[in-house]
Amino acid sequence: MWTYVLHRVMLLIPVLIGMTIITFSIVHLIPGNPAQTILGEQASPQAVAELEERLGLNEPYLVQYGYYVRDLLTGDFGTSLRTRAPISEEIVPYLGATLELTFFAMLFAVVVGVNAGIISAWKQHSFFDYACMLVALLGVSMPIFWLALMQQWIFAQELGWFPAFGRDNPRDPIQSITGLYVLDAILHWRWDHVHVALKHLVLPAIALGTIPMAIIARMTRSSMLEVLRSDYIRTVHAKGSSQFVVIYKHALKNAMIPVLTVAGLQTGVLLGGAILTETIFSWPGIGRYIYEAITYRDYPVIQSGILVVAIMFVVINLIVDLLYSYIDPRIKY
Repeated sequence: MWTYVLHRVMLLIPVLIGMTIITFSIVHLIPGNPAQTILGEQASPQAVAELEERLGLNEPYLVQYGYYVRDLLTGDFGTSLRTRAPISEEIVPYLGATLELTFFAMLFAVVVGVNAGIISAWKQHSFFDYACMLVALLGVSMPIFWLALMQQWIFAQELGWFPAFGRDNPRDPIQSITGLYVLDAILHWRWDHVHVALKHLVLPAIALGTIPMAIIARMTRSSMLEVLRSDYIRTVHAKGSSQFVVIYKHALKNAMIPVLTVAGLQTGVLLGGAILTETIFSWPGIGRYIYEAITYRDYPVIQSGILVVAIMFVVINLIVDLLYSYIDPRIKY
């Protein structure tokens, strides 16, 4: 097992090198003079020359790439052209917001999706089975922006159950430690803030987690139906085990491999693809951070944001691969 872990970690090195080459090349793929494009057509030659000097764009390509990798290894992601702040410091709160939102969105997706898929397979061809698959079909087909706006209208504006914007109460903010507001509130022993932070998470987490929930539900149902037809399941039934024990103790573990794969892929997608949700709910996440950087042509921020998202996606895939052998001992590496 540990040999496989080391092997998989070593395989990440060429992947990470490839990602740095791609993200570094973003500026050089801009048609024309990158500095002129960043500053705009009205920029003076002196301003263009200064930006080229500051970004090292007047150096050969390989020299620039060497400087870029050197800075990354020291934790230096460069400086934002818009705010003049170090990106390595500026990106942390946005990354924390995205991680927190993604965690609760996937928690909702996995808990609801897996259990809906299990019960749907258990009660195949029943009313509940058809109802679950109909909801799953609607969940996959429903646009995120429409669902988010409907949630705000019904649960925030009409009923007033949940806040529609932001992460916390702006009139009584809590000092951030980790960038994860729920965890920060727990560390400060402020249970009122825990309640407030969770209420702010409900609507965006459900909006963001609806599509993964539907996909996981359908995959769980399909995988469970295949496992429930296995010979060993009939043997467990013959021994007099209850249906609950058969489902959750014996069948679920063997049905989780494809579900785990889908959940891992969906987690990676949410980390970098939550721009609509973050914009509608004014959630200061990394997707919105990158979108604003594109709007302002802040290419160092675009480079760093894409690289961070790509690294998280690779790490999630690594974790999923390692969980395979834990969930199913038959998998040998």
